[in-house]
Amino acid sequence: MKKFALHAVATVALLAFSHPASSTDVFRLEGYGAVSRGLGGAATAVDVGAPGMMTNPATLSLIKEGASVHLGLDMVNTDIDVRNQATGEVVSSNSHSHNRGPYVAPEAAFVYRRGALALGVGAFAQGGLGTEYGNSSFLSRATGALESGLENSSRLLVLSIPFAVSYAVDERLTIGGSLDAVWQGLNLELLLGADQVGSLIGSGRASGSLIGVLAGLPDLRGAHFSLTRDQPLNSGVDAWGFGGRVGLTYKATDATLLGVAYTLEASMEDMKGRATLTAVDGAAGQIPLNGRIKLRDFKMPAHVDFGVSHRIDSRWLVAADISRVFWRHAMKDINVGFVADGGIGNIDILLPQGYRDQTVLSVGMAYGVDNWTWRGGFRIASQALRSETLFAVIPAIPRKHLSAGLSYNFPAGSRIDVAYSHAFKQSMSNSTLPNTSDPISISHSQNNMSLAYVLPF
Repeated sequence: MKKFALHAVATVALLAFSHPASSTDVFRLEGYGAVSRGLGGAATAVDVGAPGMMTNPATLSLIKEGASVHLGLDMVNTDIDVRNQATGEVVSSNSHSHNRGPYVAPEAAFVYRRGALALGVGAFAQGGLGTEYGNSSFLSRATGALESGLENSSRLLVLSIPFAVSYAVDERLTIGGSLDAVWQGLNLELLLGADQVGSLIGSGRASGSLIGVLAGLPDLRGAHFSLTRDQPLNSGVDAWGFGGRVGLTYKATDATLLGVAYTLEASMEDMKGRATLTAVDGAAGQIPLNGRIKLRDFKMPAHVDFGVSHRIDSRWLVAADISRVFWRHAMKDINVGFVADGGIGNIDILLPQGYRDQTVLSVGMAYGVDNWTWRGGFRIASQALRSETLFAVIPAIPRKHLSAGLSYNFPAGSRIDVAYSHAFKQSMSNSTLPNTSDPISISHSQNNMSLAYVLPF
């Protein structure tokens, strides 16, 4: 009953949902809401409205008194190319199906502040990833240049539903916290060549009774995993869990605000669903095995955020955040377990990832005059992914962004926020088993647009 209720909340919150947002800081969005996005993602020590509960819930005490509704929309257009360095072939991630790109994800929130107390509840896309390479590129060729006609694609969506509270202890100090319901879903189409399968077995990263079944085929060329639902919200595997964060702000001077927040690593159930494991054989053809699959211990990382904002005068404001994201603990391996129907057998695979912890700097400036506020910012992050474990279907490598935004306050009190950010092209290569068979080079850039409407009442 609890899981049904949470599904209902998510469905209502994402009623207009069409595709997941593709992330920029690995799987995380580079700021929540158009105000933060326009400031380069800064949000720890500045009023960014209702989406502030996703970074530092204590900033809810900075909003105006009364109640308001926040309705927003994120739109992401990616540009991803994968080059086979041995042959020179290039494949681009495009909309080969209705399942992916361009990516759109709405957000909604309600906040209320009266006196020292502020409350908020919302639904936000926390991050995700999407690729679509089709079924006719070199990524769909098994060992020995055997054309398989099988898809290579991915779609990850992470949705957070925070329940937040903030309390102003005195004129200088506010404290806040949130408890989040977290849902994540994954679609994946992935072909592993026979050399990749052999590398996984040889390094002790693949085990189970299906290993013998695959080894017994006359001319094994590869194995393909398919776990996809071609639907807006449902995914091949999904799971619920919980997370949360705590934070505070401190008014150092009348013009300077400091902030700090800590977001917990999400505690997630294993993502479960149905899948097909297809053995690709040069003599026997393709042998599909249907069964149950789970992805174990897949979760969003903990992170700590430090922020400062300073009001230069009545018109100018500067803000900056520095964050440390603990990917190393959260993303060591992609842990896959598959059990074929009918007791045929099972296979467990550990696909190496070994992400590094990541440092992110966000800096923004705002200028307000009359009913308008103009914003600009930049964001730069250290690289969390390792080249030797890079997957074509998980090219989460951009790390430099430039952003701009504006807000307009209508005379009746409502407001519209707009922001644009550009992720500069980042490239990375991998020629190492088991995550690639061919030597590949990936380039990834993207353009993000964020819109929001705030209605007080």
